[in-house]
Amino acid sequence: MPLSEQEQRLLDEMERHLMSNDADVVTAPQVGRALSYRNIVYGTIMVLAGLGGLIVGLSTQLIVVGVVGFVLMLGGVIVAVTPSRTLRSSPSSAPRAGGKDAKTSGSFMDRMNDRWDRRQEGR
Repeated sequence: MPLSEQEQRLLDEMERHLMSNDADVVTAPQVGRALSYRNIVYGTIMVLAGLGGLIVGLSTQLIVVGVVGFVLMLGGVIVAVTPSRTLRSSPSSAPRAGGKDAKTSGSFMDRMNDRWDRRQEGR
């Protein structure tokens, strides 16, 4: 069933409005974040070790071993799906903490994340 002219016009208007307001959200890629092969491997190993601990805990009726195995499995899943930062900025390209660039580049949370990353790298 074809749309009437009014419905087609309304649909076109809604599409234009969506593209103008939400195009940056829809098309913006996660820059600098990607799943790490190393994290997936470590997470898989942790999940398998936790599964083994859970089975041993259930078969020997040691609840503590089963709980530790479950926690290890949960940690493995978290490690496997946590994205790692693939794009590292050099110290010369990073904005200075008190400089003008730090106030204008990105949101508050982006600046806090950058400060945290610099602290973890020992700069």
